[in-house]
Amino acid sequence: MTGLVLRLAGLLQSYGERGVFHYRDTCAFPTRSSLIGMFAAAQGRPREHALDLYPHLRAPGDTTSPSHRDLTLTIRVDQPGTLYRDFHTVGGGRPKDQSLLTGDGTRRKLTASTLVSHRDYLTGAVFTVAVEGPDLLISHIAETLERPRFGLFLGRRVCLPDEPLVLNAGSPDPVDELLTRTPLTRNRPPGSTDTHVPTTFVWEHPPPGADPATPPDRESTSEPTNLTRHARRHLPRPLWMSTEHLPAHLCAGPRPIDALTTYMHGEPA
Repeated sequence: MTGLVLRLAGLLQSYGERGVFHYRDTCAFPTRSSLIGMFAAAQGRPREHALDLYPHLRAPGDTTSPSHRDLTLTIRVDQPGTLYRDFHTVGGGRPKDQSLLTGDGTRRKLTASTLVSHRDYLTGAVFTVAVEGPDLLISHIAETLERPRFGLFLGRRVCLPDEPLVLNAGSPDPVDELLTRTPLTRNRPPGSTDTHVPTTFVWEHPPPGADPATPPDRESTSEPTNLTRHARRHLPRPLWMSTEHLPAHLCAGPRPIDALTTYMHGEPA
């Protein structure tokens, strides 16, 4: 097993969990479904094949093919961002024969032709993600994220990722990288006497050092079972939250790209 380290940052991010129809919510951090969808897009997989197995990535001696279920994700919340709600209207001002369709296939009345919706986004958020899984699958994900076949986005199509996206393509312990080495993007620098900075982590298993029987802190409906447009299905997945006290020297300063470039080149901080 090996892993990679990703940095998710951009002007907007949005990771829906429950919102449908007139209200589209966002989770406070990237969901498992959004990341698996990103990996599938990078590989050029259409929605109907996004969750297929990877028989060509089966390791010698293995009897089963790897899949997205073999991946474990750990999320470090560098900056939680600010919630932004966008107000949308669709369909207003069109003639009767172009008004929005109803559920039974007829056209909406002109007096009710405008459909109002609200969509939530995160602005100024930054997340660093450790992805662990089978070696061949991790290598394939890293390579395709660097040269994606389909466009990549942070939850919704309008949410484009900043560069760099892949910080470390082959780490033997990506979680330890988050805890001890990967630069931390913060709007506010630590105080002159601070030796550590409290940082939120999201785990798909009890955090290191915790009792294995520790109950989860929340459930997220983010385990995808079908990603096709009109038949999307997700199962609940338990998540654990923790606050880790990271070394203050990991804070990247006012120009994070400098510290990130140094880290990516494997140079000492």
